[in-house]
Amino acid sequence: MPVPGPGYSITVRVEAPASSSAAGDLTTAVGRVGGVLTAFDVVESHADTIVVDISANALSENHAQDITQTLDSLPGVRVRKISDRTFLIHLGGKIEVSPKVALRNRDDLSRAYTPGVARVCQAIAANPEDARRLTIKRNTVAVLTDGSAVLGLGNIGPAAALPVMEGKAALFKKFADVDAWPVCLDTQDTEEIIKIAKALAPVYAGINLEDIAAPRCFEIEKRLREQLDIPVFHDDQHGTAIVVVAALRNALRVVGKNIEDCKIVVSGVGAAGSAIIRLLLHKNPADIVAADIDGIVHPDRGNLDDNLTWIAGHTNAGKQSGSLHDALVGADVFIGVSAPNLFGAEQVATMNSDAVVFALANPDPEVDPLEAQKHASVVATGRSDFPNQINNVLAFPGVFRGLLDAAAHNIDDTMLLAAADAIADVVDNGKLNASFIVPSVFDNAVAPAVAEAVRNAVRAEKAQ
Repeated sequence: MPVPGPGYSITVRVEAPASSSAAGDLTTAVGRVGGVLTAFDVVESHADTIVVDISANALSENHAQDITQTLDSLPGVRVRKISDRTFLIHLGGKIEVSPKVALRNRDDLSRAYTPGVARVCQAIAANPEDARRLTIKRNTVAVLTDGSAVLGLGNIGPAAALPVMEGKAALFKKFADVDAWPVCLDTQDTEEIIKIAKALAPVYAGINLEDIAAPRCFEIEKRLREQLDIPVFHDDQHGTAIVVVAALRNALRVVGKNIEDCKIVVSGVGAAGSAIIRLLLHKNPADIVAADIDGIVHPDRGNLDDNLTWIAGHTNAGKQSGSLHDALVGADVFIGVSAPNLFGAEQVATMNSDAVVFALANPDPEVDPLEAQKHASVVATGRSDFPNQINNVLAFPGVFRGLLDAAAHNIDDTMLLAAADAIADVVDNGKLNASFIVPSVFDNAVAPAVAEAVRNAVRAEKAQ
């Protein structure tokens, strides 16, 4: 199922004989071991040899080594150098600070720094709200993590989480012109994280919590929302929920079903799954049945934490018990944010006709999308190599752009639902089909539409 992609892209510099067949021999060797050639550049040419840079996508680090070894084994070919293109773009980090004002002479320095800056400091001391107008606060977000649940890598700590947070900050800037900065904390103590976030808050107009493990993330977000006057948004929860709700609205349009008539099965009730359920409940589905590693969540199952107790009390109207496979029988929608390879086509066949399957575990989904397509009418994944990628980049840049523009002091479900509707609306009836239920992350219409929807929701709330 997986195909070579740019995440494992290499450039191999090789020296080869200057023969008429050299190019064909090299490119054929890459293809023979399953690599995908993306570039072939001659960098040196001599009477008897050529030096070539061969760029190729691979499946993994081991596959990249296979490609390199295959090239090196060709007669007369010598590998000079191997470059991992992913590591190359991370050299020195992916973001930087750049001044917005010129500092050309003494006058500029006197206004931007001392003595002139003292007057601005005094103005903010007299009216703290002016910090949004006179400093970077108005457009700056903290991307805050403790490194405890990074991507699919788990608890790798704050330093190892930094490349992800840098990437998040780059996406904020690229898609919504939001200045974001990584804040990677060397603690996983809930009280300490809350204390540090509160102490840092004066610099920021919003906090994006990222890659903090459940259930600790629920407590951290809840208390920071209560104690700070800026919006706090856990993207693993709410960014995912926004895009899932948007995608589901369009998927149900494709199959001609109303959500009020649908049984929805959610696999995984950690940060993402819980947030998806909470947001979907606003849409009044016929029923939601949640399942985790211990099976279907219901009030009598026992050993339920606070989050699962809430889920049990607000879902599963029929008090169904059993396994995930049992839950799928007669379901209209499956949403997975859990683990790979939990079921196959035979379980999809037990769902209702015109089923919708969102298998979002990464990199390997809960069900092979090709297997799911045998019985489901709409299939989505979290992967970029299949149609209908459910990607948080569709949500968080525009959400924060709208929050910052409206000088929001909080964020609530009304704003999240407005963002979901805005994403769904970008795919109008002329574009909508079973393979296109959400827009591309590179669609320039998405972030502005989401920002406008969130701005309007914030302003409507302020007007009440």
